[in-house]
Amino acid sequence: MVENFSDFCGEVIRCGFSMGGGNAKGIYSIVPYTWEQQDYLDTPVKWHTGDPETDPWEWRMRVLEERDDIAYSKLFFNISGFISRQWYPRFLSVRRGGESFDEAFERGAVSRMAKRAYDVIRDIDSLAFHEIKSIAFVSREENSHFEQALTELQMKMFITIDGRAQKINKYGIPYGWSSTSFSTVENFWRRRGLELEDLDPDESYELIRERILELNPEAKRSRIDKFIRGK
Repeated sequence: MVENFSDFCGEVIRCGFSMGGGNAKGIYSIVPYTWEQQDYLDTPVKWHTGDPETDPWEWRMRVLEERDDIAYSKLFFNISGFISRQWYPRFLSVRRGGESFDEAFERGAVSRMAKRAYDVIRDIDSLAFHEIKSIAFVSREENSHFEQALTELQMKMFITIDGRAQKINKYGIPYGWSSTSFSTVENFWRRRGLELEDLDPDESYELIRERILELNPEAKRSRIDKFIRGK
């Protein structure tokens, strides 16, 4: 069981991927308990304490801000997860099958709201949630559809979370709570020195499946398939 941020990062690299919360969802989670369960466990790792060394909630941003070999985003079952630099191209090859965003949209595999968001994000290195909404002219009535579209783009691995940012007032001073920022997966990894290569989707699927069963021999076929394919 991990005891701090460094331990956690080491485990992500060793395992290759993990669910982001304390629920393994029938697959695998490096931190295998939720905040409701933690009081019954003898561990220094506790959710929502604010301690950057021992709070897994803090780790999701730390890996993005301090590491160049781990991605964090809504990746599995429409909720958060981590993938290491080594395994990311494998998941990408399965999720996208070599298709560009425009090809996927033309095929009807991406929603129109997702295209509105992606068209904004793709041309700028990194944008915060509130900035994307503003540039894409998302109305209050469209808020829920817009959030669903961002999840869709993360699950299809066209965009990824790349950090957080505050709003800036007219004097150039940050204010308010930080909001999540996004970039295309290509820009995210390019800034970290990785050019994403095209890999065989079938071979990648089998390698990920085998790794899941190494981590969790009890994982069910249907859950494995949904975890890998993202649908």
